[in-house]
Amino acid sequence: MNNTIFITCASSGIDKVTAELFQQKGGNVIANMRTPEQEAELTKSENTLVT
Repeated sequence: MNNTIFITCASSGIDKVTAELFQQKGGNVIANMRTPEQEAELTKSENTLVT
């Protein structure tokens, strides 16, 4: 069973680094940000939902 984490303000800083680390470890990530259409890195993983 994979863990899921919800991160707000995930477009930069420690929140983005946390989202990247969690997805690298195989967890599911829900990354919330103001401009999700501008995000290129987090959307590459199939276990990450950018909203």
